[in-house]
Amino acid sequence: MKILLLSNPDSIHTKRWVSALSERGITIFLFGLNAPDNLGYYKKIPNVSLYAADFVISEKTSRKTGAIGKYRYLFALKELKRCIREFQPDILHAHYVSSYGLIGALTKFHPFIVSVWGSDIYDFPNVSFLHKKIIKYSLSKADKILSTSHVMVKEIEKYTDKSIGVTPFGVDVDVFKKQPDRKEPNIFVIGNVKALYPKYGIDVLIKAFKIVKDSNPNKNIRMEIIGEGVDKEKLKTLASDLNITDEVCFRGNVENHLLPEWYNSFSVSVSVSNSESFGVVAIEAMACECPVVVSDADGFTEVVVNNETGIIVPKKNPVATAAAIQMFIDNPNLREVFGKNGRIRVNEMYDWNKNVDTMQSIYDNIINKNNDK
Repeated sequence: MKILLLSNPDSIHTKRWVSALSERGITIFLFGLNAPDNLGYYKKIPNVSLYAADFVISEKTSRKTGAIGKYRYLFALKELKRCIREFQPDILHAHYVSSYGLIGALTKFHPFIVSVWGSDIYDFPNVSFLHKKIIKYSLSKADKILSTSHVMVKEIEKYTDKSIGVTPFGVDVDVFKKQPDRKEPNIFVIGNVKALYPKYGIDVLIKAFKIVKDSNPNKNIRMEIIGEGVDKEKLKTLASDLNITDEVCFRGNVENHLLPEWYNSFSVSVSVSNSESFGVVAIEAMACECPVVVSDADGFTEVVVNNETGIIVPKKNPVATAAAIQMFIDNPNLREVFGKNGRIRVNEMYDWNKNVDTMQSIYDNIINKNNDK
């Protein structure tokens, strides 16, 4: 089986799909609009070829963003058609409907799959009438449309009447699991793993942390923030203004394979995003038997069972977030119960190997149908 994937080479989700499919013996050609920051990552994976449009552009323009910005898509389409002719894939699969989905649709290659990830359907179509037309066009050319969550299916259905499959971004339960003795004694650690952007509500979490600190003056409580982004300095200033700088630790980006160590060091993982298409961070935490507090953003309400695997609170509400965290401070046994429940739910619904099985089955069915024609 030969699959030509259109996807961002730097995305952790792209890396995971490529690695997993390669392990199944599937030959992958990955086409990206940009060269990956770590080219060596893909060189280590068998059965994988990589092409990025910027590779060729950079030889002539030194990767000047102006030149790329104007001609990138036209150039990419021409190059993608050439790659299709040379690779002769069984399936063309675009991840992210607003960009890779568009150039995939323009090739007119079939069978063609589009995977919708989140902001490409929640945010992109709302920019203008033209943006909506792009989404409708890309989806109209797809032989199969896939969503990372059930809740996002409803959003996709605004732009197509085609059936939509669900292929979650699960976790490797053999990697994301409980690790004994990772927690520091006599300290309560509130953890957050998210990019530092306004939509992820980290300012709300910092304000909630201040409430928790003031409510527990005799307890040792710390917050760990994993991630980078444009809001970093603004969030540091907020922590300073609230006089909690020493207790709020900004750790920067962490490699995915190291995240289980961090989740196991958290007493509770808190994510109070304003919007979320799929709650990957909640799943990762639950797989490590770490209880969660999450906002009522759509993606979180799908993966977290309220008062069973975690606590769901209203968005943009520091007081409710603080109250939920306080429950786990006051009831240490609750952490263990919710943690075990979370692990069970992940094993049942978000085991990465089962998710890859689903994707491979989709590929098999499409190829078999195509061969029967």
